[in-house]
Amino acid sequence: MSQTPAYKRILLKLSGEALMGDDSYGINRVTIEQIVAQIKEVVDLGVQVGVVIGGGNIFRGVAPAAAGMDRATADYMGMMATVMNALALKDAMTKAGLIARVQSALTMQQIAEPYVRGKAMQYLEEGKVVVFAAGTGNPFFTTDTAAALRGMEMNVDIMLKATKVDGVYTDDPKKNPDAVRYQTLTFDEAIGRNLKVMDATAFALCRDQQLNIKVFSIFKNGALKRVVLGEDEGTLVHY
Repeated sequence: MSQTPAYKRILLKLSGEALMGDDSYGINRVTIEQIVAQIKEVVDLGVQVGVVIGGGNIFRGVAPAAAGMDRATADYMGMMATVMNALALKDAMTKAGLIARVQSALTMQQIAEPYVRGKAMQYLEEGKVVVFAAGTGNPFFTTDTAAALRGMEMNVDIMLKATKVDGVYTDDPKKNPDAVRYQTLTFDEAIGRNLKVMDATAFALCRDQQLNIKVFSIFKNGALKRVVLGEDEGTLVHY
C-alpha cells in the first residue's frame, strides 16, 4: 500500500467533546493520547497539520449552563475553554515527541502566542503542529467557522472534520440501522438534503472558497492516516 499522502497540508477540526472520551465532561487523558497518536502518524508522513479545537467539553455559549447569560459573554467563556483544550493538546503532543505551538485569537501572552498568519504558516512549513485556540476571537461564531477561516488562511488542501461518526449518513446511524454512509457529496447536495455537516456559516465559507471537507471518525483506529492517504474513509464534501 502506498504511503504517499494525498494532501500536503491539512486543517483538523476537533470538537471539545472529542476530548471527553466516555466521560461526561472535561478531558480524558487516554482519549487525548489516542488522538495525538493519530496526528503523529500523519506528521511522520510529512503532512503539515493545523488543528482547531472546540470547547464544548468545558463550556459552550449555547449550552444550558449559559442560559440567561449575555450571549457574547458566554461565547468568550467558550473561547477560553478552547484555550484550555489547546494547552492540553500541546502537552500531549510534546509528550508524544511532536513540536506544537498554540496560537490564540484572544491575547493571552503568558500561555499562548497571539494568532499571526505568517508565523503560523512558517511553523507548518517547519513541521510543527499549530493548534489554533479561541475560535475566531469573536462572539457569535462557532469553532467550525474558525476552522473554515484558518483553513483558508493557511491555504490547506482540505479540512478534516473529526466527529464521533465515520462520515455523513442518509439518516442517524445510531437510530436507523439502514442509514447509508455517503462516500462523496457536493456542497449543493448536502444543502439540498439538509445534511448537517457543520454549521451553516462555516459550510458556506468552505463552499464559496472551494475548500473541500472530509468528515470522519477520530475514534476509528488509523482513520486519520487513511484519510490523509486518500483511502475510502469518511465522507468527502466537495464543490
